[in-house]
Formats: sequence, C-alpha cells, structure tokens
Amino acid sequence: MKDLICDEFQNVVGELLIRHRSILDITSKLSEASSRVNRAIAKAVTECGCISIEASKMQIPKDIDSIKELKQYLDSHVRGKLCPNCEEIIINELGKMLFYSAALCNTLDISLYDVFIKEYKKSSTLGIFNMT
Repeated sequence: MKDLICDEFQNVVGELLIRHRSILDITSKLSEASSRVNRAIAKAVTECGCISIEASKMQIPKDIDSIKELKQYLDSHVRGKLCPNCEEIIINELGKMLFYSAALCNTLDISLYDVFIKEYKKSSTLGIFNMT
C-alpha cells in the first residue's frame, strides 16, 4: 500500500507548481534549493555560531577488522547543536528541496514514494555496503 502522505504531497506540488513547470526550471530550482541548504548551514556556523565545524584528516587505523568497526573512526565534524532559528531555516530549505524533487518526479511521471521505497530497500539490503 502506498504511503498516502507522500502521494498527497506529490499531488499538492503538482497543483501548486505554476510558474516553474519546465523541467529546466525545476532542475535549476532544485539545484538552487540545494545551494540554499548549504548556505543556511554555512550561516549557522559563520553568522550564528550555534554549530562549528572541526575538520581534520581522519585517522583510520590500519588494523580495522570490519567495515562496521570503521564507523567509530569517522566523524561528521559538526560541533554544537543548531539553535531553533537555524534549525527552522534549514528545515524550510530542505522542504524546498523536497518540493522541487516532487515536482521533478511529477514532470517525469515518477512516484516520489517509489523513489523513497527503492532507496530504502537498497539501503537496508546493502547496509554498510551502500556507500554512495
């Protein structure tokens, strides 16, 4: 059974998208939305300061026995926690990415739910070997 909220979201996007119906508009808006997510994260670091990034070369021991063990040596480099304002901005920008992803699916006659399920199944089947 298809997930109703995902299908309903895709239908709403189809009804709301008026100006940017061309696939070229949609793909450029999706790219712009992705850039805005990146910018919002950068502003959380550089303007707000609620999070910081401490990045350095990852030190991975040579004697690791398994890929699962590798996870404990990898780091997101994020320190701190998003403040409510930065979190809200990033959620809004991620929402725009979802909106234009759904619009692209509509334009190509692809079910967003099917995309989600396929990726979920691939991820859960391949597990840690799904390194994309």
